[in-house]
Amino acid sequence: MNLNHMDTAIYTLTSSLHDEAAVDETTREFLGSIGVEYDYKGGNFNDYGTLPLNLIFVRTGGAEGIFNELLHTLRSKSNRPFYLLTSGKSNSLAASMEILSFLRQNGIQGEIIHGDPGYIKHRINMLRQVEIARKELNGCRLGIIGKPSDWLIASHADQVAVKEKLGIDLIEISMDELLNEYNKLPDEPDEQLMQKAPTTAIKSAIPGAMRIYHALKILVDQHNLNGFTLRCFDMLTSVRNTGCLALATFNSDGIIASCEGDVPAMLSMAIAQALTGVTGFQANPARINPETGEMLFAHCTIPFNMVSSYELDTHFESGIGVGIQGYMSEGDVTIFKASGKLDRCFATEGKLVRNQAEPNLCRTQQVIHLDDPKQAAYFLTNPIGNHHIIVPGHHKQLFEALLA
Repeated sequence: MNLNHMDTAIYTLTSSLHDEAAVDETTREFLGSIGVEYDYKGGNFNDYGTLPLNLIFVRTGGAEGIFNELLHTLRSKSNRPFYLLTSGKSNSLAASMEILSFLRQNGIQGEIIHGDPGYIKHRINMLRQVEIARKELNGCRLGIIGKPSDWLIASHADQVAVKEKLGIDLIEISMDELLNEYNKLPDEPDEQLMQKAPTTAIKSAIPGAMRIYHALKILVDQHNLNGFTLRCFDMLTSVRNTGCLALATFNSDGIIASCEGDVPAMLSMAIAQALTGVTGFQANPARINPETGEMLFAHCTIPFNMVSSYELDTHFESGIGVGIQGYMSEGDVTIFKASGKLDRCFATEGKLVRNQAEPNLCRTQQVIHLDDPKQAAYFLTNPIGNHHIIVPGHHKQLFEALLA
């Protein structure tokens, strides 16, 4: 994610009872100590809400009434929570607490950002990432190509809630529309991929798999999509091939591409892309050890930009088409899933300890040790569907903050 000083604005509230020169000096010292980049707006709130993150530095006590007079105007400019930046001087914290109490009484969200400089810097940078991601997701168009697979009885979405929560539009597209485009195209050989094919059957399936990719690309362009989820198992019977190769390619290019028509998984991947820069590996748990927190995740596709190497295989369940057996670098990971109403999410952190290739599972297989083994209970007692999204690095706080 590209962060720069144009991402954050700092506005100020100051009581006229305080010495202006002294307050200005305190401001310089305080803002210099936290070490973040920002556009300093002072007391001019005319463009409040135009940058992703807007902070209000309550510089002194006695500023509560000033805030109350501004509240209606500020709410008309932005519906985001109020982030009240405070120092430990001039009753800044006390005034901020009064303002936050007033906001809560009126059903308005807010937060006081206060602590040592290291904490404040960390919190501002995290909020900045979240607000930039929200801006990116607002207006995002995600296609549902075919309905969710019949077995995904818990993996639908509330289109109204998704629009209200993150500004995402869900666009329904029929499988017939995809097949019509597919039938217009020739097979598309890819010499580089065909050289990687370990068998004649996989080699012969690659042109058809690339044909699926190009048909999907037409729909992405026609509908101006930022991503989609595909009822991919229908491709097994209609064209005797799989979407695994196409989805790996789209995800690697930053176009969210989810399997099996799983809409909550697609939404989770869109959030992952906006927050971390990768869509993530959509997989389902195959085995769980609730005592040690060791889990095995598997699926037949993974974004090419998430792996250090990969091999081509068939699709596991059908034994046809082209599946991806990817090897991701070992290390820290976050497992994430959002619900179809975006009213609930799960995020936990762990370590990818090894990749493996058992023949009786989907082709990409990751063994992950949860940092907190107790989190394994979620998967067995209260999961959000079966598919979950795995991204490199530790991002639990980011995911939870975006959907708070």
